[in-house]
Amino acid sequence: MSSSSDTRSGLVYGFAAYGLWGLLPLYWHLLAPTGAAEVLAHRMVWSLPTAVLVLAAMRRWSWIRELVRRPRTLGIVALAAIVISANWGMFIWAVSEEKLLEASLGYFINPLVSIAFGIVLLRERLRPAQWVAVGIGAAAVAVLTVGYGEVPWLSIALAFTFATYGLLKKRVKLEGVESFSAEAAVQFLPALGFLVFLASRGDAGFTTDGPGNAVLLALSGAATAAPLIFFGSAAVRLPLSTIGLLQYTAPAFMFVLGLLVFHEPMPAERLTGFLLVWAALALLSWDAFRNARRGRRALREAARNAAAYEAGHSAGPTGTAAAHAERPAWAGGADRRD
Repeated sequence: MSSSSDTRSGLVYGFAAYGLWGLLPLYWHLLAPTGAAEVLAHRMVWSLPTAVLVLAAMRRWSWIRELVRRPRTLGIVALAAIVISANWGMFIWAVSEEKLLEASLGYFINPLVSIAFGIVLLRERLRPAQWVAVGIGAAAVAVLTVGYGEVPWLSIALAFTFATYGLLKKRVKLEGVESFSAEAAVQFLPALGFLVFLASRGDAGFTTDGPGNAVLLALSGAATAAPLIFFGSAAVRLPLSTIGLLQYTAPAFMFVLGLLVFHEPMPAERLTGFLLVWAALALLSWDAFRNARRGRRALREAARNAAAYEAGHSAGPTGTAAAHAERPAWAGGADRRD
């Protein structure tokens, strides 16, 4: 498959993944009468059989034995499962409580939190534009705090849990389907135990809210898996900078849904906070593109210098002398034959 075809299909997969993530609030809204805790438990329980079906279709089982032999990696997978479960639970609760705009803000500021993690945990050095973007993001949180009359804890918690999840995923280094399956296996038993407990008390919406609701709950695993699988397909076809821009699609959809479908209020201070966050994201995107372009230019220049040196070095005694005369500084002088 050609590079352009890879890019086109990658964009299709990417938009499908982030589009589905952005539209999932409509799905969770249909299940709001069931209660966020039970919806979360069903999402976790039904994810495992969905994962098993996907693995069976793809015939990808060999990774399980390797993972079991790595207890440290298993521990990180378990921690990632706990963190993403908390993120899912808060998001489902936000939809049921009509706080979708606040939830979308959390995913908008997630890149800024990831940068903060890079500074604190990974000792990364920021470029000036990134520092400015982080400062704008902090100003946005301050404006929203004044507007809400309190710190927007839901937005911050969603951003921090998802950024933590991303950090843990980098440590695990599993493909999308395998990672989803491993986390689903960790989530399954605690979630099943909670559902059994609800059923024993007669409080399970799965059995009391009608067959339509039961079907929606059973399909929650597929609703969870589908965008993740699309994302995995996009990630292997697209550069990281493109993936970074696509990630804004999901919270943008959530923002539109919260504003136009769920009719959540948008006072001036909230709008100002969102505008500041979007300005920070625009600055980050511009800086990422500029840095990527400089990197590609440096690589092309290095490749040209290497090709010129090799051509001169292989041209015989005369060519070798010319190559030594024009040899680039980075080539060094280890094999000078004067």
